[in-house]
Amino acid sequence: MSNMSSADLEARKGSPSPHLDEDEFRHRFLDQFQDPAYEPLTPELTKISAAAWDAYKNSRKSPRTRKAGAEFADPDYDLAADWLDARQAIHEAKRRHDDQNGPDRLLLINGSSRSEHTCPGEVSKSFRMIQTAQSVLEQKPMASINVLDLSRIASEYGRQMHPCKACFSTSAALCHWPCSCYPNYSLGQVHDWMNEIYPLWVEAHGVMIVTPVNWYQTSSPLKLMIDRLVCADGGNPDPTTTHGKHAKEAKEIEMKGWHYPRHLEGRIFSVIVHGDTEGAEGVRRSVSDWLKSMALVPAGPLAEVDRYIGYLEPYATSHVAYENDQAFQEEVRNAARTLSEAVVAKRQGQQIAAGSRLKQAREK
Repeated sequence: MSNMSSADLEARKGSPSPHLDEDEFRHRFLDQFQDPAYEPLTPELTKISAAAWDAYKNSRKSPRTRKAGAEFADPDYDLAADWLDARQAIHEAKRRHDDQNGPDRLLLINGSSRSEHTCPGEVSKSFRMIQTAQSVLEQKPMASINVLDLSRIASEYGRQMHPCKACFSTSAALCHWPCSCYPNYSLGQVHDWMNEIYPLWVEAHGVMIVTPVNWYQTSSPLKLMIDRLVCADGGNPDPTTTHGKHAKEAKEIEMKGWHYPRHLEGRIFSVIVHGDTEGAEGVRRSVSDWLKSMALVPAGPLAEVDRYIGYLEPYATSHVAYENDQAFQEEVRNAARTLSEAVVAKRQGQQIAAGSRLKQAREK
């Protein structure tokens, strides 16, 4: 590594440009206004599309900025106002997490994209499991419970979660905490849910994830969230050190020795995965391994569950199969109880995690 030259750290390029010409851009922009209700507004939409083209052509990703200020390495650097607001929300969430007199904060995540509010016409079994866990945890004194229902990405207007751009793979220092890739107004990449989701994770003392198996993997919205949480494990909290997204600057910082800050370290987790034909064990292991790689702590064996519901039976009767499986429902309750007990023990300093104070020999 010490023999690396400046040229070695230059960003490699060569993929084709995704840039659109004006006609194609306007076609795509106006395509969202197909409803005849917009027809009387054609002159106004023409003006709006011209403004949008100007923003796109000039790559105005973050049109509203503020000076970074004294807390940052480069106080005069212009940071996106959206990012500064997201950072402030995370800091406030951390204060809630660190408040020893505050409640036990638990985050329950429904990973299924299915709900009765869109095409499937029926609630997911994952959501019903979240409700079961919630009913147990609500009985605990001093418990504050947040439910993150990822099905809303498919059913709620303007609720989006954009994909990770893999900045971390260029350099850990290029991946900012919280993510600075979005919103990107010039590309129309707005309404990104993650700026609301990051504080939920930060304030939580314990997290339970419930997901179905979709083609041997987690659900699509859960995978999107997993990828976008990469910045929580090693992400750079100061974008002024890389002056935005300057790849070579980030590589130079990393090569000097990156400290890989683990922004969610020590939180307790539970994972419940259910399937109907295959993959439940593999998905449960992969989700648990991901959480452990971020230095979260398993609540205990009863908090990690993988089961099949109505194995190779009709999908039409899967809810009936779940309702009839009283043992599985009790396993969900036990997972919630285990998570709660582990959170209480951790906050009281009674949970012993052997090796937790050791430094890893290799960072990712």
